[in-house]
Amino acid sequence: MELMEGKKISWKKFLTFFLFSFVFSSCLFVSLHQFRTPKPEDHSSHLSTQMPLAENTSTPPKSEHRLTILLWSWPFGQHFNFRNCSELFGTPDCYFTVNRSWSQKADAVIMHHRDVCWDTKRLAQIPTPSQRWIWFNLESPSHSPNLGAMDNLFNLTMSYRRDSDIFSPYGDLQLLSQPQPFNIPSKTKMVAWVVSNWQVGSRRVKYYQELKKYIAVDVYGQHHLPLPRDKLLPTVSQYNFYLAFENSQHEDYITEKLWMNALSSGTVPVVLGPPRENYERFLPPDSFIHVDDFPSASDLAQYLWELSRDTERYQHYFQWRKWLKPVAVTGWALQVCRACHFLQTTETRYRVVPDLSEWFV
Repeated sequence: MELMEGKKISWKKFLTFFLFSFVFSSCLFVSLHQFRTPKPEDHSSHLSTQMPLAENTSTPPKSEHRLTILLWSWPFGQHFNFRNCSELFGTPDCYFTVNRSWSQKADAVIMHHRDVCWDTKRLAQIPTPSQRWIWFNLESPSHSPNLGAMDNLFNLTMSYRRDSDIFSPYGDLQLLSQPQPFNIPSKTKMVAWVVSNWQVGSRRVKYYQELKKYIAVDVYGQHHLPLPRDKLLPTVSQYNFYLAFENSQHEDYITEKLWMNALSSGTVPVVLGPPRENYERFLPPDSFIHVDDFPSASDLAQYLWELSRDTERYQHYFQWRKWLKPVAVTGWALQVCRACHFLQTTETRYRVVPDLSEWFV
């Protein structure tokens, strides 16, 4: 009897020990599972389709070969999303990157002038067998320092100049498939000017100071009337005329002041920049008023007064819009896509631009 009772006690101890071991092992397994090293997370579903090659991409897809273009630095430090250039030009997409580890492997390198103009010694030390170096600049020569250091360094030029290898204008005219009427916005005010870079001794400021003696000009921008960016076009559209005055006068230097501020808002631009014949390379002659067409600012003011009171003559400045639509080029992504398109569609011999500083004046 005592033996049987002893066996029962031993069996109970064994069963208790077994249950305790099972519970302990289960807890230990769960604990270890919770604190194990996680697997790398797959972010592929979050990659933007607008970036054929992201900033930190190290290897392009192996499915097909495409041109790889290195953007040496963000222009003026302004980050942007690369676009699928095929949507813009119909040619295959390029792989874009800002990762400089690609400096030896990229098919082309785009260098923005203002971001490399003081660092040419470093650039000259990078070997570039058969690689295209593209000099990119949308500023005028007056605002492009150290141009002399650009000689014998680049293979291709990309700028607003029509004789650049890669033409990158601030705007363009789109031919419509059929004539369309243009509704001139209602006009309640006379002359507007939006300016941020106010240089007292500049030609445009001097001309404005003379013009305002004879006609009212509402000035917007830094140190003047406030104008939020999203209110620019609705505000300017209320004016009969807009002063599209460039900050300097150089060949083909016709900027967003005309394409965006004036033409996109539906007003008549009064331009100060390169000569009239230069503007007529880009625009119909009856689409703008040039300050050089008048002996003085007072004569221009008189003409603007008369024109604003003659509906038929004023509407004549919009007749060209039946067939043409002005398109302002905005954003860096479109500009770098121009390089992508050019490299795939243009046969060019390998060369070095020897006299860039003499050409870009």
